[in-house]
Amino acid sequence: QELRPRGLDIKQEELGDLVDKEMAATAAAIETASARIEVRVTMSREGSCSTGGAQWCLSCRILGSCTGLMQAIHVLVLASKDLQREIVESGRGAASPKEFYAKNSRWTEGLISAAKAVGWGATVMVDAADLVVQGKGTFEELMVCSREIAASTAQLVAASKVKADKDSANLCKLQQASRDVNQATASVVASTKAGKSQVEEKESMDFSSMTLTQIKRQEMDSQVRVLELENQLQKERQKLGELRKKHYELAGVAEGWEEDGEWSPAPAGQLLSEKVGQGA
Repeated sequence: QELRPRGLDIKQEELGDLVDKEMAATAAAIETASARIEVRVTMSREGSCSTGGAQWCLSCRILGSCTGLMQAIHVLVLASKDLQREIVESGRGAASPKEFYAKNSRWTEGLISAAKAVGWGATVMVDAADLVVQGKGTFEELMVCSREIAASTAQLVAASKVKADKDSANLCKLQQASRDVNQATASVVASTKAGKSQVEEKESMDFSSMTLTQIKRQEMDSQVRVLELENQLQKERQKLGELRKKHYELAGVAEGWEEDGEWSPAPAGQLLSEKVGQGA
């Protein structure tokens, strides 16, 4: 609940106090997610004897890649805090930090929203990874969560660049941290795809003992299922398009960084939706 964006219900005079609080909350969320991953690694290791070596290797690869991503996100959040502090110190002049945040309220809200999106994405990804290694979740959900983090990371960097000096060393550190997050995200997706393929190979069907009549019956049932899935896919794509449109409209009003006509980047959810749509 603490990571959910508040939008325009935040009063400008509250922004100065809110920035540090929300950045700390995001960092705490990352630490909590990392701790949960470590607990799951230990539990998976202890249960490897009963579940079998193959299952342990699968869980190990997925959880290992998630651990790497958590570490990369932690570095990203620290770099973001350093750059944010530099921006305030170099841009406020004689004004107090609170006055700077109030004067640049749109930028401040965008920065907070981006940081929250990263923390929220990490939390949801850990939930998805936990379910996958228990055999209760889907690999697709874990891959989407990973891509959501990559999109949120791009949003955070874009928000920071609006006010940062292009030659800032802290900006370079943030951009490098963002690239590391993207690489770690790709590692999670790769390990998840490998796990999905491994599971699908185990579940491959054997038709050697079936009669011609049984095979024909199965063939017809399969054709019906294909048509049903194609219809569901079409409806889901339409739903995704409407959700994408509504999200973009709401984000443009509540979380934009546009200030005095400056360009406002698309929200993380929009970037994710485009990636999912392209991959469908």
